[in-house]
Amino acid sequence: MRAAVRTRFGPPEVVRIEEVDLPSPGEGDLLITVRAATVNRTDCANRSAKPFVMRFFTGFFRPKFAILGTEFAGVVEAVGSGVTRFTVGDRICGYCEGTFGAHAEYMTVSANRLIAKIPTDCSYADAAPSTEGSHYALAFLRLTDVGRGTNLLIYGASGAIGSAAVQIAKSLGATVTAVSGTAQVDLVRSLGADRVIDYQTEDFTKDEDRYDIIFDSVGKTSFRACRPLLKPTGVFSASEGWLNIFLSLMKRFVSGPKVIFPFPKRDPEGIRFLTELIESGEYKPVIDRSYPLEEIVEAYRYVETGQKVGSVVIDVDRADEST
Repeated sequence: MRAAVRTRFGPPEVVRIEEVDLPSPGEGDLLITVRAATVNRTDCANRSAKPFVMRFFTGFFRPKFAILGTEFAGVVEAVGSGVTRFTVGDRICGYCEGTFGAHAEYMTVSANRLIAKIPTDCSYADAAPSTEGSHYALAFLRLTDVGRGTNLLIYGASGAIGSAAVQIAKSLGATVTAVSGTAQVDLVRSLGADRVIDYQTEDFTKDEDRYDIIFDSVGKTSFRACRPLLKPTGVFSASEGWLNIFLSLMKRFVSGPKVIFPFPKRDPEGIRFLTELIESGEYKPVIDRSYPLEEIVEAYRYVETGQKVGSVVIDVDRADEST
């Protein structure tokens, strides 16, 4: 089978399309024919091992995993012993950070991961980016108890995580103010945001409204800049940043607005909620552009410009592909 393979850390050019052996499912696993995948910031960080701390998770001297890819959509080709939730022929999409493998024609993944059945009217390309951004967005929203009556500001609302956060927060009943660039204002408004601030024409930190929660989904603002916008009991959270991790650990020693960092943890209830949201079609990911598997290096380069809107899809071109 074809796969995007890298054997060392480095820039996009370390990735090559090669022929590799077909994987086989173990106990509790699925073998999936991959029809579409994505390239996201998680893939970029694992490929480059930057920041350096990534090496503690992805391999210190050389990569633990040759084939990256955290999101996928495709068809169940075979099931390992003990699998009852899925059967051969099911159209599914899922998320596999930590084991990876989606940048290939076939992959194996545990059936217990975040995996949803694709709605009948949804294509593989539309389904593939349903899980990574929404996974991180939901982790944040559940950590901060977003719900009816919450006044929430989302910075970076046109990215994969931010666009998911807008949709999910609205489904939970929150009032959402979104911050995005000029070109994305209409898009973000169409996702359900109650108000959109164009950061290219307006300084969002001068906003007169006060928020229960501010979520920086792209790691480009700071607690210091956003603190004046928070209510006395408000919370700031960001998708990345070592300073934010430190400040979150110090929250018990300070009064007033605090920082919370959404450390990854197993959340079966959250997975069930997100699975239902995807399968019902209530959440629809935003797609920027797509590349064939053979052009995955170009996809990496584009993602690393920091200019993508929503997700970048990898089309694993197959002669038998239908919807």
